[in-house]
Formats: sequence, structure tokens, C-alpha cells
Amino acid sequence: MNSLDLPSAARPFRPFHRSAVAIALTLAAMGSAPAFAETTLYVAGVGGSTEQMYKNRVIPAFEKQHNVKVVYVAGNSTETLAKLQAQKGRQQINVAMMDDGPMYQALQMGLCEKLTDAPIYKDLYPLARLSPEATGIGVVATGIGYNEEAFKKRGWAAPDSWENLTDPRFKQLLGMPPVTNTYGLHTLVEMARLRGGGEKNIDPGFKALKDEIGPNVLAWVSAPGEMDGMMQNGDIVMAVYGSGRAVALQGTGFPLKFIYPKEGGIALQVAACSVTPNAQSELAQAFIQYVLSPEVQEIQARENGFAPVNQTVKLPDDVAARMPYGPEKVNALIKVDWESINPQRSEWTTRWNRTVER
Repeated sequence: MNSLDLPSAARPFRPFHRSAVAIALTLAAMGSAPAFAETTLYVAGVGGSTEQMYKNRVIPAFEKQHNVKVVYVAGNSTETLAKLQAQKGRQQINVAMMDDGPMYQALQMGLCEKLTDAPIYKDLYPLARLSPEATGIGVVATGIGYNEEAFKKRGWAAPDSWENLTDPRFKQLLGMPPVTNTYGLHTLVEMARLRGGGEKNIDPGFKALKDEIGPNVLAWVSAPGEMDGMMQNGDIVMAVYGSGRAVALQGTGFPLKFIYPKEGGIALQVAACSVTPNAQSELAQAFIQYVLSPEVQEIQARENGFAPVNQTVKLPDDVAARMPYGPEKVNALIKVDWESINPQRSEWTTRWNRTVER
């Protein structure tokens, strides 16, 4: 019980009128807390440069416009999904921003509420509409990065296909992400498709990675920074890369060239949903719509290499060249079937560890 200014036992007892007690409680509360509690919106997303971009360039304007405090909860997509699972039914996060794979898992678990209709959604590329409950807010592509200078010195033609990963010329000169990394998983699925399989028949993909690509691989590398280091040191001359990661390495002056294979680059979207149950549902929906606005889409493109999913965004040529920008490139991206992949992903990881990356 809170200590109130009740009559002392030494004094004769005089009963309080209920309205007087109510006034006393109100005055006590006003004396110990602000008259108006500040509304807080909790937004979960990845850390690093993305976190800094949101904190410095995106969130302040939304806070001012809606008179709200936005708290950014940093963590990778797997960590954010784990938090949503742990808090199911009593969610503390209002908006979740994750890679599309974990987002599809969240949707299958019923962790997201339906997006409210708004004009902004009519401006999006079709691939951005993941479901009635989630939307893409930015897209990068999985493709191939190579050391342009090293290729020229050897007189090699530039790679143009996923099949180049199997070329014996690149023996022990190839860097590959493992299947636990989205880029590696994309490669597994694409090689399965090229060999007559796919998400529902992954065996051809595993065989291709083990027998055809495996001999070329110097190292299976999950950390992007480590892959960059191997490329800079000349240990490898080619690797499966994301367009956003390629921009980071190119920014150092390294002659990395990123290509979309002729079969297609593979879409990797950053997606957002309003979590359910949600104490700030209206604000959460407004935040997602705000991130889809042309202004924020351009900030994401310039600062972090996230290609806009809003078709109305106009980017300068130098920025557009670094990402899958515009209808031609975006519509050519390959989408993987996450609803088929996710139930098998744990099994694939075990199989990968046992048969490929030993």
C-alpha cells in the first residue's frame, strides 16, 4: 500500500468522505508523476548502420509528427522473432522489422495483425505485399560479387550465371555463405531449381553444392565482414553476395563488381508488421506507412542500400545503380517460397552440417 496522509492513531478518528479520498489520491499522483504520460512505440529492427539510420534520420520526424517516443529495439531477425515468440499474447514490441524468411515464420505463428488499408500500399511493387499482415519495406538482391581487377589480370570473362559457381577455374577461389545464411539458402534453392528441383525437392541443390560448387569453395563464411576481408586479401576472387553488402565493400574503393545472374537475382526483403496484441496498434500502422513513404524510402536507399519497394520513388543514377531499382530490375527478381522452406529449415541445416560443410 502507498503511504497516504491518513489520520494518526493518536487523533480521534473522523471518517473521510469518499470524494475527499479521491481528491487526495489524485493530488498525490499528480505530485509524484507527470500529468500526462508520454506514449511510447517500440520498434524492433536490426542493429548497426540500420539502427543508426533509423535513430538519426527516420524516427525523429515521426516522433514530432505523432507526439510519441519511439524506442528502437536492436537485434538480428532471428533474435526479434524469438522475442515475439517469448512474448506471445503479451507483446512488448509494437512494430517488428525482419528479413522476409523470419517474417514468414512470424506470420505462420499468428504474431502479426492485419495491415490497415491506406493509399500508400497502392504504390508498392507486387512483390512487397507478403501477406495481408506484412509488407516489404526495402529490398536487396542476392547475386554474385567478383574482383573485377583480378578477373581482368587473368583474362577471364565476367560471370553472368549461377552456373559460374561450378566452373573449375575458380577452384579454391570461391567464397560461399552457408545454408544458415540467407544468401547461402538462396543459392541452395536456386541450384535445386536449375537441376529440376526446388523448395519442395531440395536434393538436387544439396548435390550441386557438395559435388559441383564445393570443390571451388575456399571457405564457407557466414559473417559478411569476414567475406569482405577474404576478398580484399585476394584469398577469393568471387563470392555469393547481397547487393547491399556489395555497396559497403565498393565504398572502400575495392574493385568489387556485383552482377544479377541471367537466371535472375534473388529477392531478399526487409519486411514489417504490426505485432498482435498491440497496445499502440494505430501508431504501429502509421509507422509502417511512414517507412513506405517516398521520403523514407529514399533515405533507406541512400544510407543503407535498401532498394525502394515504393514505385514512385525517384533516385539519382549513382544511387540507383547500386541496387535493384526500377520495374525492370525489381520484377526480374526471383522470390523463394518461404512457406515451404521454413518448416524444413532446421532439417536442411542438420543435413548441411553433416554432408556439405564438414
